[in-house]
Amino acid sequence: MLKYRPPKKLRALFIVHYAPLLLIIMIGPLTAIFGVWEIPANKIVTIITGMVVFLLGTFVYFKWEIFWHKTYKGQLVTGGIFQYIRHPHYTSLLIVGFGLAFFFYSLFAIAIAVIAIPIMIWSILDEEKLLTKQYGEDYKKFMEKVPWRIIPKIF
Repeated sequence: MLKYRPPKKLRALFIVHYAPLLLIIMIGPLTAIFGVWEIPANKIVTIITGMVVFLLGTFVYFKWEIFWHKTYKGQLVTGGIFQYIRHPHYTSLLIVGFGLAFFFYSLFAIAIAVIAIPIMIWSILDEEKLLTKQYGEDYKKFMEKVPWRIIPKIF
């Protein structure tokens, strides 16, 4: 089994796209501790919504992670969750980030989650250039077959 190691150029992007999630984890609890940056909504509803969204993101993440590690052997992976979106990993990180932001009922964490969207798009566009070079026509056909990068019917 091949061990996947992202190219050096991509490693910095991986760090960049995990940074917002780490900031949410670090800053989100400050809302509860200090009572600042609170979402102007019912806390219980916001916390429950956050838990549900977080669990959904976690489900997508593990669905991608398990499928990827069982399937990837150096070839282009197009089955499983990849039939619906081309980048389920990025999708899961965004969902988890928004879930945590709502769980912490933090406006500041929501702002960070929103800022993460263009960071993910930038990462995706860079990754797709590399995947096109690596897999050529196969990846171009895959992009036509699965037009949605992170959210079906939206983007």
